[in-house]
Amino acid sequence: MKQLAFYLLAPALWAQSGPDVLLVNGKIWTGNRAQPEVQAVAIQGDRILAAGSSADLRKLAAAATRVVDLGGSRVVPGFHDSHVHFYDGGTHLASVQLRDARSPEMFRDRIAEFAKKTPAGRWILGGDWDHENWTPPSLPTRQLIDAVTGEIPVFINRLDGHMALANTAALKRAGLTRGTRDPDGGAIVRDASGEPTGILKDSAMDLVSRVIPQPTEAEIDEALRAAIRHANEHGITSVTDMSASPDILRGYQRLLAKGDLSVRVHGHQPLADWKKLADAGVQAGFGNAYLRIGGLKGFADGSLGSTTALFFDNYLDEPRTAGLAAGDMIPEEKLLNNIRGADKAGLQVAVHAIGDRANRRVLDFFEQVAKDNGPRDRRFRIEHAQHVKFEDIRRFAKIGVVASMQAYHAIDDGRWAEKRIGAERARYTYAFRAFLDSGAVLAFGSDWYVAPISPMMAIFGAVTRRTLDNKNPGGWVPEQKITVAEAVKAYTWGSAYAAFADQEKGTIQPGNLADLAVLSEDIFAIAPSRIGDVKVLTTIVGGKVVFNRSR
Repeated sequence: MKQLAFYLLAPALWAQSGPDVLLVNGKIWTGNRAQPEVQAVAIQGDRILAAGSSADLRKLAAAATRVVDLGGSRVVPGFHDSHVHFYDGGTHLASVQLRDARSPEMFRDRIAEFAKKTPAGRWILGGDWDHENWTPPSLPTRQLIDAVTGEIPVFINRLDGHMALANTAALKRAGLTRGTRDPDGGAIVRDASGEPTGILKDSAMDLVSRVIPQPTEAEIDEALRAAIRHANEHGITSVTDMSASPDILRGYQRLLAKGDLSVRVHGHQPLADWKKLADAGVQAGFGNAYLRIGGLKGFADGSLGSTTALFFDNYLDEPRTAGLAAGDMIPEEKLLNNIRGADKAGLQVAVHAIGDRANRRVLDFFEQVAKDNGPRDRRFRIEHAQHVKFEDIRRFAKIGVVASMQAYHAIDDGRWAEKRIGAERARYTYAFRAFLDSGAVLAFGSDWYVAPISPMMAIFGAVTRRTLDNKNPGGWVPEQKITVAEAVKAYTWGSAYAAFADQEKGTIQPGNLADLAVLSEDIFAIAPSRIGDVKVLTTIVGGKVVFNRSR
């Protein structure tokens, strides 16, 4: 009781005028060990003033305080999506929708309809197709869509972002022919005669993407606004944008200047560009509460769905390959040297690694760099950390590496992953339980546009591990399930920690930013199988309502 009194009295002395907003009669999960569950929260300005019982906090109210009765609704800290591609997600909202196309014919017909509405000079991009939905699964080809697209250039990506299909018009614009060589870290898929099929993997996608016209400032702002609205609808108050190019950062700054940035952004730039940030004096956490930079992202490999994730053993369904090292890791010393230089400059390093071999090499590099550059709070991150050898899991906590993971991928990939790598190798796939038990910090995100941005679906995935095809009602690799509280913590405090922001967000406690999400149902009390259907009723960022669902 003495500790609770401190939480109430100290803010009351700090703000004699009383809170601006008082939320009462709620079920508020704070994420704060000292005070895990409360009924009420007082907000002054953009910060949390106090947390406690409704009766006690009502005593803080002044004449101008707005009192909001939550009616018993569940409240959690605002979600921080630890891994998004925000601009791309915004553009994909308005692009052709292929994620749920169940056959090559449906895939073709949707593109045909979209092409009819495409203005002259525009490319058809996005798509997010998944050939694993087809029976039997088979990669699409340019011939499938050429007749319905004509001279409109098409470059549509698989949902994992590591493989894309170009039509003949796009290949011509790129000058890509049967004589074009595979680039380092990529592959041009060819038919039996040696002609490109239109499928490009990993760095080979750059051969086409480099000739796509750059978006205008207006187009960037439009896409970012759409992405922000979409994020706020899902209770997301912060994102770590892994594709924050200079043009995108300028877009964020324009929105911030207009007061339109209702998502806090932690932007990452390519690891290979670390010296540009270092020369400008930027270090991790540079910026303000709404827009920060100082993080970098590199790549060690590709993806499981594109058979480019780098493993020790070959794929079962593609026995001629064990995956591809990404261009950042050819040669391996290039990745190591970039990590070392960036870390020495005080920048934060995150590296995409999916296959077990890629994860081990990145851990090796992080361990070497920490030894070379000396101790400090560096918070290295491995993005995805999907397939990790058991003996390497404990190294995350030992080295201080954050496992930045996406739980939705587990219930998506789980439909077909064992076809690629077998049941034994899948035992430590998306190993949420093993990571937490080892003492590692788990940060959750969506990888949107690659996967839906919904935290509810991710929490459902982490808690139930029920695959999307409903073929694993007890959970795929069920020993890796975690609790609802652990999943919410990973999506709030864990992601804030991974962005050096855990001192001001990720928990509901006095002094922290007033970022909250009000849910339609109590995810801690309902059956886990229902969590994916829970909606966000209200999203609050900095004490202001940025989304309110019509009831």
